[in-house]
Amino acid sequence: MAAPGAVLAALPAAAPPAAPPSSSSSPQPSAPAVKAPGYRVGPRDLLDVRVFEMPELTGTRRVSEDGTISLPPLADLQIAGLTEAEVAQKLKALLESTYLQRATVEVAVQEFRSRPISVIGAVRQPGNLAFSGRWTLLEALTAAGGIAENHGSSVYVLRRADSGLSDQITIDLGDLLDRADPKVNIPLVANDLVNVPSFVEVTVYCLGEVARPGAVSFKSTEQITLIAALARAGGLNDRASRKIRVKRAGAKAGTPEVEVDYKRILAGKDSDVDLHQGDVVVVKESFF
Repeated sequence: MAAPGAVLAALPAAAPPAAPPSSSSSPQPSAPAVKAPGYRVGPRDLLDVRVFEMPELTGTRRVSEDGTISLPPLADLQIAGLTEAEVAQKLKALLESTYLQRATVEVAVQEFRSRPISVIGAVRQPGNLAFSGRWTLLEALTAAGGIAENHGSSVYVLRRADSGLSDQITIDLGDLLDRADPKVNIPLVANDLVNVPSFVEVTVYCLGEVARPGAVSFKSTEQITLIAALARAGGLNDRASRKIRVKRAGAKAGTPEVEVDYKRILAGKDSDVDLHQGDVVVVKESFF
């Protein structure tokens, strides 16, 4: 996948993730990556470990497949399933029982490889993102190659918790891309699933006294109503009755058809009728 800072024609240029602070003789805590509260460390995650009393232990450590990190001269430390604070406390306790009277330890996850962010749907390069540093929704979409041409009108962020519970955030793509509303360019956290649904084609049929009888197609993201379908069929001709029938696709035998008054809908006295895939609109001839 492309790096988060890649510039794509389909999306505005996204700012690259913040660079880590430059090193100095006295190490300072780096800016933490955006993460879900209570994130638990897993295999392939990259940790930034700081031990202020033993600089030789300070640095980045990759969690092994068996859930341990190597910190010579200490034995390998099993940390899979622990939070950052719990890892720091476990390392602190080990140091104070072996080498130090008092240990000051900080641990921060820098790369979330065990629970990556995934981008699926109508993007050019769907898949997992190698999470490192801070990512926003726009940066993640850019890293996934940008929005594909068959995208719908919304993007969904499914936020999955360790407890199995999940929450879905709905973002309007017009607000994100066209109006560049910063409020909807939300920060992402480890294990987020970004879904950009593609539109599907919806076909309804207009028969009888319309200018162009036959199939009428819509995108699933469009408003599909009786008035819209009649407009695409060229409108009613001079012989059309004001009473129009809608035959629902897949309706059980004996289910009554929907009958509406076209002029009352135009006048705003009755509500327009929503149409669905395969519905048939029948406009009969008026005898008056």
